[in-house]
Parts: sequence; C-alpha cells; structure tokens
Amino acid sequence: MTQFSVLMTDSPQDVEQWREIWERWPAREVFAHPNYLRLFESENEKAACALLTSANGTVIYPFFLRKVDTGRYPNIRDLSSPYGYGGAVAIDGTNKTALEEEFWTNFDEWCAQSHVVSEFVRFTLFPESLLRFPGEVEDGRENVVRALEMRPEDLWMDFDHKVRKNVKKAQRSGVTIDIDYDGSHFEGFYQIYLETMDRRSASSRYYFEEKFFREIHRSLIGQFVYFHARHEGKIISTELILVSEQSVYSFLGGTSEVAFDKRPNDLLKYEAMVWAAKQGKKNFVLGGGYAPGDGIFKYKRAFAPDGCVPFRIGRRIMNQPVYDALVREKSSENSGDVPKGYFPAYRA
Repeated sequence: MTQFSVLMTDSPQDVEQWREIWERWPAREVFAHPNYLRLFESENEKAACALLTSANGTVIYPFFLRKVDTGRYPNIRDLSSPYGYGGAVAIDGTNKTALEEEFWTNFDEWCAQSHVVSEFVRFTLFPESLLRFPGEVEDGRENVVRALEMRPEDLWMDFDHKVRKNVKKAQRSGVTIDIDYDGSHFEGFYQIYLETMDRRSASSRYYFEEKFFREIHRSLIGQFVYFHARHEGKIISTELILVSEQSVYSFLGGTSEVAFDKRPNDLLKYEAMVWAAKQGKKNFVLGGGYAPGDGIFKYKRAFAPDGCVPFRIGRRIMNQPVYDALVREKSSENSGDVPKGYFPAYRA
C-alpha cells in the first residue's frame, strides 16, 4: 500500500518519523537532516519533508515551504531546497521508474491542494539515488569534488604541484592542525570567519549569527567537525566541515589575512582530506566559486584537478496563470522588468 505524507518540523512526531527514515538512508546526507533544515527556518519559511513509502521503495524530499507575499492571491506558497544540496531521493527501492511516478503524482496533488505556485531545487552532486525531476533542469556553476578512495600517496600526487608546495611551506612555517569535534574553540573560528566574509564583501546570505553555529553544536552532533590551523598557538585558518555518511562538505571558514604567506589553508584542507579518507568517506566536496572560473574556484580545483562536476538546478511552475500574475505585480513594483534568469522571477 502506498503511503504519502508531508512532515513538518512543528510536529515532534513528524520530526521523529523524518529522522527515522533519514537514518535508514545509506548516504545519510546532512542536508536532508531535519535539524539541518531547522537552522534556516523563519516566520515565512518552514522546513518540510515529503515522504512516500510503497512496495516500490521509499522516497524523501526535504524542502522549504515559503509564503509568497501578495495581497491578491492569499495563501500562495512556493518551494525551495535547503541551503546546499537537495532533491527527491530514493533511499531504497525495487522499481525506480514506478517509484518516481508514484511520488510525483502524490506530491503534485499535495502541491495543488497547498496552493504551491513554483519549485526551485539545488540538486545533490551525487545523482545515483535522485528521482527524475519533472521540471526544467540546467547546469549551474561547476563544483569541485575530491575523490578519497585511493592510497594516501596517490591522493598527495593528485593535487596540483602548487598545493603540495604550499602544504610543505605551511609545515616548515610551524603551522599545526587541530581537530575540534564539538566547537570547543568556536570563538577563534567565528572571528576569522567574520573577517573573511568582510574581506570578500560576501553577500548577506553567507553571514550567520553565533546562535546559528551554537545550534549546529547542539543538534547535529556527529554531523560536523572543525579543523583549525594554528601558528604559535593562535588559530590563523579554520573551517567548519559538515559530515554525511559517504561524503564531507567544506561549509564555512576563512584565513587570517596576516597569515596568507604561511599557506595554512592548504595544510588544513590536506589534513581534513586525510582525516575524511581514514573515516571511510568517499568524497570531500569543496564546492564552487562566486562566479564561474573565479579565483576561489581555481583554488579549490587545485585540490582535485579532475574533480569538476556539474551543479544542477531545477525549476518548475505549478500554476502558470498565478505565476505570471505575480511576475507582473513584481514588475509593476520595480517599474520595469525583473532580472533575467532569476527564479522564481517574482522573488527577484
């Protein structure tokens, strides 16, 4: 018998069921954990997870259900995947084609009943278990993934020469690496993180308050680890890494500007990769840059010259007349056209 439901974080029973299903998933991706999504909730964005179980398998699809601010169409909502990576995935199954049909039929019925006008997805970089998406899919900026399933000496030689050179320079300079499993040295991380965001003139969406990280420490035990590079006892480079069952993700961090010449971040990333490989992880995800081929992307690619993978996004309009009306309303507010390519356009 097919069972479909949408679980919400304001229900303890729903959260417990969500967590139980997540723990059955071999990949146990951190971006699908209910406590991860809770980090980003607000009054107008609520975390949810569509769940389907049937004879054909099990599907989970975490997302944010967002209110659309409009007076003309009350109760309109749209969907967006979590910060990071997402999509509907089969955590087990015997017939993926039948499972896809079952899931999307039930999900679309729920969307219609819930007045959902559009859907935006940032897909996982590991698509093996992804369900076919019934909307438009396109390649975004490439991301860098460091494969870890190799001998340590082969991993070392697979870096660009400049990475190996910088790691050795950091070691000669007396840089050491600490592993912090519970955020005990968070203050040192947070100071450098804020300095780095300021220096890069980062978008406001990359700035997180201290309470955001404290909640990670409290509710995602085992799903995160900090790496700190120190010189003469002081943290000079630092990184928060998110941990899934098969992959780890470079999440947030930075380096003190006065320590650039010691190349601490190269050593930090190298030691983090060695650690992840010893934990049995298959991949170290470094992510992408702010713009295609920028300096940040090139720096990350040096750790995995052959590790560039497409980062795909999905777009879907469920109610075209309402969507078009919302875009016209937005265009009228802006006294002109909305930015080309932005989706959903009424949120530009």
